[in-house]
Amino acid sequence: MGNPHKSALVILGIIALLIGSATQAQDSGLIARGAEVEEVQGGFAFLEGPVTDNDGNLYFTDINNNRVHKMSLDGAISSAYEPSNHANGLTMDLDGSLLICEQSAQRITRMDSQGNISVIVDSYNGLPFNSPNDAWVHPNGSIYFTDPRYQFPEGAPSQPGEYVYRVSADRGSVAAVILDIPKPNGIVGTEDGTTLYLASTETRKIYRFNIDPDGSVSNRSEFADQGSDGMTMDERGNVYLTWIGGVSIRNPRGEQIEFIETPQMPANVGFGGADGKTLYMTARTGLYSIRMNVTASR
Repeated sequence: MGNPHKSALVILGIIALLIGSATQAQDSGLIARGAEVEEVQGGFAFLEGPVTDNDGNLYFTDINNNRVHKMSLDGAISSAYEPSNHANGLTMDLDGSLLICEQSAQRITRMDSQGNISVIVDSYNGLPFNSPNDAWVHPNGSIYFTDPRYQFPEGAPSQPGEYVYRVSADRGSVAAVILDIPKPNGIVGTEDGTTLYLASTETRKIYRFNIDPDGSVSNRSEFADQGSDGMTMDERGNVYLTWIGGVSIRNPRGEQIEFIETPQMPANVGFGGADGKTLYMTARTGLYSIRMNVTASR
């Protein structure tokens, strides 16, 4: 989840909006009847990482204001972690704790229900990570995360490349599993743990991989000829991509079946709400939502 190249924003935005206008006429059945995008709260700096815990609390990051926010089911927003070391992506661990990609601290941390922070991983082969960006937890408990170079201390040591890593389920080892895709960004996998989706900000493509029994990945293919920042999946296996103009929803074959326009360029997306059928979109200075007929993939 990083900042896309500004040089192509206008052109890509127009294309995205045109695609969106064409696809909104379709009735995918995903969006609740009569639902529209609503602003939940504005006035932030740069929002990212929406994820919901088991109690329905929504967590999201404000990168430039250096904090992680928590929104309870009654809509009250509070600071959950500050300073957050410019935290970007968030995801829930299997035990219900919050996993945090701390960019400027170059690490992945865990926050328990009491707000205590512990380090999961902060280096590979003796060097700090670049700036961990986004993460996904496999059903077996291992963590896959992206590590592009976006926000990390100037001059700080870092990795020789921009890789995707896997932390073992027992958190005892780290392995680089994807080494040849520049600016790896959003990442998400299927609920059965067999397929991994990865966005590249630089190539503006979405890639799909098989997840092998040993945790490595294979059989790379191009899922969508479209860039994305953060991503999520719904219970039907559809993939939600955030890019210029809004959220593109693609079925498991990679076909766009819906497009949700947003007032600002979204950086990430995730499900939440009391019934899990509210789609939250973090879009620059605003948090937006729309009611859906589906929930998250798990």
